[in-house]
Amino acid sequence: MQTPKKTKPFLSLFAAFLGIASSCLPPLCADSTPSAQEILRDARVNQTNQQASLNARLRTDKSEVPFGIFLENGEIRYEFSDPEEAVILRLGENSSDLLLRTGGRQSPLRAAKAEEKVRGSSLTYEDLALRFLYWPEAKYLGKEKIRLRDAHRLELHPHNRQSVYAVARVWIDQASGALLRVEGYDWNGRLTKRFEVVSAQKIDGQWFLKSMKVESFDPETREVTDRSYLDVLGKM
Repeated sequence: MQTPKKTKPFLSLFAAFLGIASSCLPPLCADSTPSAQEILRDARVNQTNQQASLNARLRTDKSEVPFGIFLENGEIRYEFSDPEEAVILRLGENSSDLLLRTGGRQSPLRAAKAEEKVRGSSLTYEDLALRFLYWPEAKYLGKEKIRLRDAHRLELHPHNRQSVYAVARVWIDQASGALLRVEGYDWNGRLTKRFEVVSAQKIDGQWFLKSMKVESFDPETREVTDRSYLDVLGKM
């Protein structure tokens, strides 16, 4: 009997939150518990030729913003219109780069823009970059079920104060390496943001995100102040 081919999910904010597959990935499925860095390594992007063009939208109670997701040549591109803007994410083994293209000009993300919300949603440009996956300090907190999925739970810390988050708590699917939930905490240890997969779908035999919930919290009261959904609607 042939051994099934083991594939790893292609990582973007959207694809990262759904690489759930039937196959089992090393070292996430090993008998012994892997280290936090091993789990993060398998959650990061792999250089691949995977390609996809998907219709998506950012949805709030008051508005819907359509956009396109393009995965090609190891790069993820989010294209918006009215006004036209492309957000380009390049994830490597050791770092991530986020570029903005407007008016035909392409440049690295400015620090001042990182905290801006994307098209009125709960997502910021910093959220798109997934830089917490490269933070140097990672601690394994144990295993937990998230929506019936077995997940590794990690706590990550940055090496400087360039992020709005001082701590990221991450739940990573044991079977696929996909992100199932992320919580961001401010420099006073208060919850400010949560991302969580709501549902999944199969497109041409591959699993993709169908809907992800993004919530912002009042750090004082822990009440939800803003809620958005990111929906993948299908192929273009």
